[in-house]
Amino acid sequence: MDQKELARKIYAAAHITGTFKLRSGQVSNEYFDKYLFEAQPALLREIAMGMKELIPKDAEIIAGLEMGGIPVVTALALESGMQAAFIRKKAKEYGTCKLAEGADIDGKRVCVIEDVVTTGGQILESVQEMRDRGAIVETVLCVIQRNDAATGILAEAGLRLLPLLTMEYIKSAVE
Repeated sequence: MDQKELARKIYAAAHITGTFKLRSGQVSNEYFDKYLFEAQPALLREIAMGMKELIPKDAEIIAGLEMGGIPVVTALALESGMQAAFIRKKAKEYGTCKLAEGADIDGKRVCVIEDVVTTGGQILESVQEMRDRGAIVETVLCVIQRNDAATGILAEAGLRLLPLLTMEYIKSAVE
């Protein structure tokens, strides 16, 4: 499936209209309900196939952020054969008290996987926690980048953002 067709399918599956408050605090009249495209196995497989090409060659672990990045990183692990970690928003307060479940991230080159990025706020918080635990994190992959500003915001923290698709591209694909 080419990128334009993928963009159209994601749009058809997940684009909804109304009034939505984003995590960033911004208000939008449209929303890409990530769970709607993440819940479709064939579409999620196509997304993973496209994102696989974006994984840096030196990455040892791919890590999905709770909650939207988890289905994407799982599909990407199946497609790429790489080990996956599942990053909580906050470390567990019981049992193992882990921030990262699955693959061990300590001392490893980790590529973060997210679904939709607007400003990167949760990415910054999660990456700092991962770095504090010894992970080497330089790259973030996302399915959809909503706002161009996220690239600069993440760059200030030493992170390179690589989107599979941008909101601008998706909109142009359906026009």
